[in-house]
Amino acid sequence: MLTRLRTWVTRSIALVVSLPLCVGFAVWGIGDPAGLADWAGRLTGTVFGALDWLYMLWVTGLLVLAAWLALGRHGRVRLGRDGERPEFSTPSWLSMLFAAGMGVGLLFWGVAEPVLHFDGAPGVEPGSRQAARHALTVTLFHWGFHAWAIYGLTALTLAYFAFKRGGSFMPGAALRAELSGRWVPAVAGLSNIVAVVAIALGVAGSIAMGVFQLQRGLFVLLETDPNSLAMSGAILLALVAAYALPLVTPLDAGVKWLSNVNMAVAVVLVLVLLLAGPTAFLMRGFVTATGDYLTGVVGLSFQLFTFESREVASWFQGWTLTYFFWWIAWAPFVGVFIARISRGRTIREFVAGVILVPTIFSVFWFAVLGGYALYEELYGLGGVVAMVRHDVSIALFTLLERLPYAGVLNATAMALGFVFLVTSVVSAAFVLGMLSGHDANPGKRSKLAWGLTLGVLGAAMIVAGDIQAVRALSVLGAVPFAAIMVLQVVALLRALAADRRLEEG
Repeated sequence: MLTRLRTWVTRSIALVVSLPLCVGFAVWGIGDPAGLADWAGRLTGTVFGALDWLYMLWVTGLLVLAAWLALGRHGRVRLGRDGERPEFSTPSWLSMLFAAGMGVGLLFWGVAEPVLHFDGAPGVEPGSRQAARHALTVTLFHWGFHAWAIYGLTALTLAYFAFKRGGSFMPGAALRAELSGRWVPAVAGLSNIVAVVAIALGVAGSIAMGVFQLQRGLFVLLETDPNSLAMSGAILLALVAAYALPLVTPLDAGVKWLSNVNMAVAVVLVLVLLLAGPTAFLMRGFVTATGDYLTGVVGLSFQLFTFESREVASWFQGWTLTYFFWWIAWAPFVGVFIARISRGRTIREFVAGVILVPTIFSVFWFAVLGGYALYEELYGLGGVVAMVRHDVSIALFTLLERLPYAGVLNATAMALGFVFLVTSVVSAAFVLGMLSGHDANPGKRSKLAWGLTLGVLGAAMIVAGDIQAVRALSVLGAVPFAAIMVLQVVALLRALAADRRLEEG
């Protein structure tokens, strides 16, 4: 009886601690949004100022480690039993991991970010042709290999210990299995709590940004009030109602179907833009951006602007570091989700699918959406920079207004953004249910409870009403989880070495 009670307490502590903590953040955000945003901004700013060098080295190291694992002797190791086949087809697997990892973010920033860097990234003259080229390179650095390496190493660790060692998907499972010392149980338990909070805050930030963008889309289509809090609330309620049904269906019947639809619509949208816009220019931009990114990624990985002005350092912290922290904040969610759907893949196949393929799609996406916006600014009607300065949320829709059948394209983009949000929340609620209940297939009540909590957290960030505040709040969970990732990677490397020695006899 005592053993069963101890097991129940151990398994419930993540839920008992993290759920009230998340609700507390939501109440604080709704009651005092300015106070919460200011506190989050000061905390992340302090960490950025003191440890920016360490985080850049760590994220770059993850990318190097992923390449070494894929190309080295561990590449043939299968995440599961020898000869086990993957649970999902490769197209469905790629669609699910991509939709969970970045879908709504790509839609929100596809036009806005390259334009903002064109107007203000350090190192080039703002508004110049060189600035346009540099803007795409910087954007791809934020959304490419480094981001997916963060996701990939987190997911690989969880998948290895779950499918090769028969453990759980809990972030602390690898620590318990491979590390020793009196501190390990406490840190493993804390890592589970930190992961849950990081997931909740990170996904809530995406909900807020998605609602902002959908509201601006309605303004373009129907001339509704783009700043109405009541309209924001109505969109959020519609979102909660939409993701309630997939939360009570199995993973393969819910998220799999939504993800496949998402990717199909996203591909159609980007191809329409490519063919309706300056096709030759956009394809040249894609090739050029690919080359610039591949040749410049090493230098950017170690560029900390040490001897630049305070304004440049502020830009670096507000963009590059914030993005990397954002990916770390999402890592426990996306990592658990990718691990859960990756049984049967080899490490080489896993790294290629999780890091290489999504990066290629991201390069194409930004080259078309961002490239079209830059073309309009340099050679077309202009006004794109002023538009994005006014409101980053409206950038995509106002660009689509310049194309034939603008109403259809804008409605498609809105539907895509809405379904991307639904997919992200459903995936996150599934993962939160797993982590808080130690259950690889969480029950309907658990998923619905977390879905509601994410909606309330999203409401708190919507009330904050500022994109920068939302970003600061979203990355809070990344500050402690980065340290946990270090321990996870150490555990993975030790386990790989030990299992290889065992195989070699």
